Amino acid sequence: MNLIVERFGLGRDSTLGEWLVEGIHECWNLEDERREVKVWGETCIPCGRYEIKLRTDGDRHRRYLVRFPGVHVGVLELQDVPQFTAIQIHPGNDDDDTAGCLLPGTYPVILPSGEFEVARSTPAYLKLYGKVIDALALGERVFIEIRERKSA
Repeated sequence: MNLIVERFGLGRDSTLGEWLVEGIHECWNLEDERREVKVWGETCIPCGRYEIKLRTDGDRHRRYLVRFPGVHVGVLELQDVPQFTAIQIHPGNDDDDTAGCLLPGTYPVILPSGEFEVARSTPAYLKLYGKVIDALALGERVFIEIRERKSA
């Protein structure tokens, strides 16, 4: 399975993008801002292609077993992101909800300040999560490509 997050909105503290699953729009994405020099918890990950695997330990995994009973089987975690660890896909609505992680949302919000948020993150996350989990259950490898939208 191939996923794409295509970034197109760059704010001072946030980055907005679009999730594509096998080339088809799935939802929107929120990340921290882009920086030339990484600041822990305040920087979006580098563009690139990363494998997604399940993480079945840690605090988020334990919390999601309770929060999403019968659905959650592991946290979706990007592998081998340069200079980053524990980059995960999870619900959240604004840049305070991410420390480099990817936050799916049902629709984008553009604030008067020019910053971005995503709304109705949990439903978008659960829909995306289900697709990824189904692919992994079939033995497929799942990859995500993070890229910047090219201007016309």
